[in-house]
Order: sequence, then C-alpha cells, then structure tokens
Amino acid sequence: MDQQKIKRDLDALARLDPDLRRGLKLVRYPAPRIRVQGFETFLSTIVSQQISTEAAAAIMRRVHALLPTMAAQDVLRLPSGALRAAGLSTRKVEYVDGLAQAIADNRFEISRLAEMDDQAVVEAITSLKGFGVWSAEIYLMFSLQRSDVFPAGDLAIRIALQKLKGMDDKLNEKQARAVVESWSPYRSAGSLFLWHYYRGAPT
Repeated sequence: MDQQKIKRDLDALARLDPDLRRGLKLVRYPAPRIRVQGFETFLSTIVSQQISTEAAAAIMRRVHALLPTMAAQDVLRLPSGALRAAGLSTRKVEYVDGLAQAIADNRFEISRLAEMDDQAVVEAITSLKGFGVWSAEIYLMFSLQRSDVFPAGDLAIRIALQKLKGMDDKLNEKQARAVVESWSPYRSAGSLFLWHYYRGAPT
C-alpha cells in the first residue's frame, strides 16, 4: 500500500471506529512498508527470526556474498557448512535448504502466490518448514500488498489494540481478530496503524 491508500483506508476506518479516530489524531498516519516479492524475502524472513534487526542485516550481507543472484538453485550448490559459517543456526540452515528444495522441485512456486487468494497463500507458505501464519501474513501485507490482513500473532499489535480500546485484560489472537472484525476490508492499514500507535502513543 502506498501512502495515499493507507490514508484513504485509515480515514474510512476512522469513520467506523471512534477509538481509532482518536488514536489517529494522536499519532497521525504510518509510513508504507514494502518488501519485494521473491526468494530473497523468504530467505530474509528465516534469517531474521528471533534475532535483532542489526544481527539479521549482518548475516544477510554475508549471505549476499555467497549468493549474489539470490537464487534458490544456488543455495543447493553451496558447499556444506557455508550458510552455517555465514551465521545461520543449524535449524535456520535446515529451513533455507527446505525452502530452496521446495522451489527447485516446483512444490512451492513464489510467482503463483500473487494469483492466489489470501487463505491459499497462507496455506502455501505455512506448508514450508520454518514458516508460520505470522510470516505468511507479513508476506501478504508487505510483499503482495493485500488490503485486509491482520497478523494477530504479533504481540505489539495486540498490545496496541488493547491500549487503543482501553481494555484491562490482555488479548489473545482469537480475541484480537474478533475485536477488529469490523475493520474489514481495511485491516492491513489498521495493522500498520497499530504498529505505529504501539511506538508513538502517549503512555
């Protein structure tokens, strides 16, 4: 979503939800988040799991040196231990190898994801080892630019929603999805806003 669409969708949500309308006045509009479609984004998703942004960036620089073209087939040609030496854990190397093999075997066709509906994309991505629903929903939002995605597995989003709504109790994923059901078909913009609100709302 570009800035214009984010503003348009959030303005529509603000007319539907008075809590969001108040929050929008406090922190204004979030910036777009766009990730390229393709193998590199999936590989980067694996690398960044459970480590800091800085550490992930350092590892990705070393991976780029190993894979200048960032092609799945090139992963399968790497010498044994090359990805481990670049900083990936044994488990993450297993995930990257599995991703590359699924692409090589045509069991996972990244180019076809754009043609699928949201649920089919989630099912395709989560069939890969190392990718959960959150990773699939992030790809839907940031790479495929889908408009109605709510990654309820994200803790920051749930905390921000709880704060926005003035709720005392923590929300689980099911509860958070229920709270924002009325935000459809603008839930991607609403999610971007909640991340923005999480960082910028007054305490």
